[in-house]
Amino acid sequence: MAVDTTTEEATGSEQPGSTGRGRPKIYYGYYLIGAAFFAQMISAGAQTYVAGIFLVPMTEEMDWTRSDFTLAQTVGRFLTAFAGIFIGTLVDRGYARRLMFGGATIIGSAILATSFVTELWQYIFLRGVVLVIGAAMVGNLVVNVTLSKWWVERRGRMVGFSSMGVSAAGVFLPLILTPIVDEFGWRMGWRVLAIIAWALLYPAAAVMRGTPEQYGLNPDGKSDAEMASPAGDRVRADFANSLTRGEALRTPAFFLIVVAFGVSGVGLGTMLFTTIPFVTDAGFSRTFAALTLSLCMALPAALVKPMWGWGMDRVQPKVLAAASFVVAASGTFVVVVAGQNQSGVLMAIGFVLVGAGLGGQIPIQEVIWGSYFGRRYLGAVRSVAMPFALFFGAGGPQAVQIYFDMVGDYYGAFLIVGALWLLAAVLVMFVKRPQLPQRILDERAAAARGGGA
Repeated sequence: MAVDTTTEEATGSEQPGSTGRGRPKIYYGYYLIGAAFFAQMISAGAQTYVAGIFLVPMTEEMDWTRSDFTLAQTVGRFLTAFAGIFIGTLVDRGYARRLMFGGATIIGSAILATSFVTELWQYIFLRGVVLVIGAAMVGNLVVNVTLSKWWVERRGRMVGFSSMGVSAAGVFLPLILTPIVDEFGWRMGWRVLAIIAWALLYPAAAVMRGTPEQYGLNPDGKSDAEMASPAGDRVRADFANSLTRGEALRTPAFFLIVVAFGVSGVGLGTMLFTTIPFVTDAGFSRTFAALTLSLCMALPAALVKPMWGWGMDRVQPKVLAAASFVVAASGTFVVVVAGQNQSGVLMAIGFVLVGAGLGGQIPIQEVIWGSYFGRRYLGAVRSVAMPFALFFGAGGPQAVQIYFDMVGDYYGAFLIVGALWLLAAVLVMFVKRPQLPQRILDERAAAARGGGA
């Protein structure tokens, strides 16, 4: 079925299954998975995976401390948290494609400009303000909320496939950029990354769309006949049980999810940002460190994402979230032992475990939000959660670098990170699915039937 590409304004009914639509031969939601893959690859890669490549050469040349270098990351996390409040609402209104075009321009320009910095304040402004605004406009809030609107029954698998882009950033970008930085300097590294960003983000933005109903389609590619039958029950229930921002804020589940994934975010940011300096400080080469990040952590994270996604469509997401936290924590403890004993084999095993755990955390979080709060107002709900969640994770990498500047190694900080992952595993198991009052559910179900569902 053709999709109108001229506008992102709503052109169809908001309710599922209201205009006699049939099942499309190729559902457009599949194309969005590819667009989301590359968008997350650049958003995550530019903010986290590549930072470790530039940390040592830039701090040594510019005479900065490692905590100076990480300050941009900390500032950026706080800014992202509050920018998300506005971005999530725009996603709910169907402006994902326009956001991504703007974000592609901003993020590429910020990366290119970083290659010309001469002062710390310039670096903090470009990486901590400009870059993160662009990344927020193309990153997981935009693409994963959009995917959750296009997919309901197979949401876990589809978000799992698309979030492989985050891990792909760790597989490919260090292998591409590390030899460039080592041979031609860090300034050339940023310029090459800017070209890569523009080359991937503009096509991804062109593919992105708002909601299936805007383009004469139903979630999961269902026909209107399927939507009116028991086959559409789950999609209709997801829509009817969607919580508004205000309703979500009145549930214990909202805050438990925020705290659990906020605490886990300390570990996520620390591992993505600190792996290369951690490995080199343990006595290994930069080449071995880049391979460790790419092949031992990022590649396993990418490979397990579809398996986590498959599980999410069959098992309670909170159970899988707890499992992913425990796996990542176990790997962190192994990595500390490996570093203290300078064991390359044990180091590789530890980072494989970390990667396997990290591979589940992004898609599981997105599916928990979509499954527990519904797709109708998901952008608004996710965006108001971001300030709370990122508050916990924002200071993590910064605190780790301050610890390094004071102590001279990362071992104690990594042990704390592992303990925080175990705490997150306990917290997430207390989450209970919110349920709207039956009166509201009946009203929304009647409205859906009135729209032809």
